[in-house]
Amino acid sequence: MKLILTADVDNLGAPGDTVEVKDGYGRNYLLPRGLAITASRGAQKQVEGIRRAQDARRVRDLGHANELKQALEGLESVTLTVKTAGTGKLFGSVTQADVAAAIKAAGGPVVDKRSIDLPKAHIKSTGKHDIAVHLHPDVVAKFDLTVTAS
Repeated sequence: MKLILTADVDNLGAPGDTVEVKDGYGRNYLLPRGLAITASRGAQKQVEGIRRAQDARRVRDLGHANELKQALEGLESVTLTVKTAGTGKLFGSVTQADVAAAIKAAGGPVVDKRSIDLPKAHIKSTGKHDIAVHLHPDVVAKFDLTVTAS
């Protein structure tokens, strides 16, 4: 089955790539989740729009990545207030999307949540946590996230 990817798929390709996959994988996984569309002449035109949208979101070059790094590391405080139990343990957990929203709320640049690297899979306690953001293969910005109880 020939498909055009509309999103990043691990071990398969990037948005806009035309790939050949087994029928069951395409029909049962990629198409229902909106990760791909069937390859046709009309779909080839959509590929250009997908690639333009991806290029707009992607960090343009090393210089742009360094600017974003300075902006992230220049933030005075990135604080996230969450609901906690009496012991300081969170009711839920802090995810990458929560961290991206906290960066934006602190006056920082818009960062893709997939580029944020948490110390563990999720943060489940209050306090200071070291966060790394992979902006470019050569540029990693690091800052402290303070998780406080509400």
